[in-house]
Amino acid sequence: MHDPFPVSPPPLLVKAITPLADFLNLPTLPIHIHELLLAASTYHIICAYISPFLSRRLFPNIYPSLPLRSQLNWDVHVVSLVQSVVVCAAAIWVMIADKERKDMGWEERIWGYTGAGGMIQAFAAGYFLWDLQICVRYLGVFGVGLLLHAICALIVFSLGFRPFVNYYGPTFILYELSSPFLNFHWFFDKLQMTGSRPQWYNGILLLGSFFGCRLLWGTYQSLRVYQDCWAALHFTDTNRSPETTHPKGIPELIDPVGGRGALMRFNPYPEDMPLWLGLTYLGSNMLLNTLNFYWFGKMIETVKKRFSTPKNDKKAKEEEEVMSVVVEGVELDGRVIAASADGEANGEHGMNGEAKSGKASALEEKENVRNRKGGEWEKDTE
Repeated sequence: MHDPFPVSPPPLLVKAITPLADFLNLPTLPIHIHELLLAASTYHIICAYISPFLSRRLFPNIYPSLPLRSQLNWDVHVVSLVQSVVVCAAAIWVMIADKERKDMGWEERIWGYTGAGGMIQAFAAGYFLWDLQICVRYLGVFGVGLLLHAICALIVFSLGFRPFVNYYGPTFILYELSSPFLNFHWFFDKLQMTGSRPQWYNGILLLGSFFGCRLLWGTYQSLRVYQDCWAALHFTDTNRSPETTHPKGIPELIDPVGGRGALMRFNPYPEDMPLWLGLTYLGSNMLLNTLNFYWFGKMIETVKKRFSTPKNDKKAKEEEEVMSVVVEGVELDGRVIAASADGEANGEHGMNGEAKSGKASALEEKENVRNRKGGEWEKDTE
C-alpha cells in the first residue's frame, strides 16, 4: 500500500536529509521526513499555544490557578491525548486497508516496506522527537527516566526506516489505546473529580484497555516478532520463502515494479540480521513488556487506593504524601504513607508537581532567568 498521506515530501527537504539518512542507513527516512517533522511541529504548537489558549477559556477557574509545573503537565497530557487518538485511529485503518499485510511472510515482516506502514512510523517518531526535546528542556520536571524512555522509543521507531520490522509499526503503536484513559484519569484529579463516578468508570476502562492492548495483544505480538527475528538471525536458503529462492537455491533478483517485489525493494537480497540490530530491538521490546506488567500492578493499587475509604482518622492523616506512578510518561496519583524522614515528597520528579521539594527545581531556576529577561512565565511558587 502506498503512503496515503496527501502531500509528497518537498524536494529540498529530501535533498537535505538524504546525507544523514545514508549515513545512518535509513533509506526510507527521506520519503517520510515531512510527516515526521509535521507531527513533531504539530505537537509543539498544541503544547505551547493551543492547549494553554483553550484551557484558560474552557477551565478559567482551574487551569490559571495551577502551578506552572502543573500547567506544563496539563499541556503535555493534552498532546499525549491527541497523539494517542490520532495515531491509533491511523494504525487501525492501515491494518485494515493495507491488503499486502495479510500475505506477508517472515521476510516481508522483517525487511519489507509499505508506504502506509512508513507513515505510521513517521508519526510515532515525530511524537517521540517532540517528547525528547520536552524531556531535555524540562529535565528537572520529568526526570532521567522519561528522558531515557523518549530516547529508546525514538531509536526503536527510527529503525523502521531501514526498513526493519516496518510491518510491526502499526501493530505496536496500538499500545497507545490505553493512553486516553490514562490522561483522563490525570485530568479528573485536576478538575477536582477525584473519586467521582466518571473517574471510577474511566478507571475500569483504563485497566481493561491496558490489560487487553498491552498485556494480551502486546505479549502475543512480541512472541511473533521474536519468532520472526529468530528466523532472520538464522537466515539461510533452507528457511527462505519459496518466492525469494531460485529453483537451484540461488536468490533471485526480485522485480521491484509491483507485487511481492515492491515490498522488498529496499532489501531485494535479504541477508542475516546483524546481531546488534536484533538485540537492540528485542531488548527494548522485552524491557517495555516488563514495564507494562509492572505498571499494571501499580495501576491496580492506585485505583484501589483512590476509591478506598481510610479505616481510621489516624491512617488518613498519615496518608499525606503523593506517589507518582508513571506509565508511558503519564502519571497516576495515589495516596501513600509517608516514607521520607526528612519530609521530602516521594516522586520528586513526578509529573503532577503537587509534591514540594526543599530544593528549587530546574524548572523554577529556568523561570527565574526568563523573568529577569522579561519572559512570559512567572516564577512558580507552589
